[in-house]
Amino acid sequence: MDEQIVPIFRVSSAASAVKWYERLGFRQEWEHRFEPHLPAFVCVSRGKVRLFLSEHTGDAQRDALVYFWVADVHAVAKEFQTQVRETPWAQEIELRDPDGNRLGIGTAKS
Repeated sequence: MDEQIVPIFRVSSAASAVKWYERLGFRQEWEHRFEPHLPAFVCVSRGKVRLFLSEHTGDAQRDALVYFWVADVHAVAKEFQTQVRETPWAQEIELRDPDGNRLGIGTAKS
């Protein structure tokens, strides 16, 4: 198994969060609940990138920031109707998911 870091984002509704992350090309891998009425803990992935989305209040704070390198930031910007900005290291955008978690998304400059 390859080693990796998997960020955890706090979400109020895992089902709604999964739908939003699907717009970024993520898919749900699995969901766990200790009991049917208890909060959900979900894994979404896009290629080798994984995120955990947790409804559990103690797992994470909102307003976290995670940066993703992608092949084509312009395609993501188009999907979310936002402008790409130039930086010395990348063309990039910043998005906020429905719960206020921040995603920096960039395509590195050659």
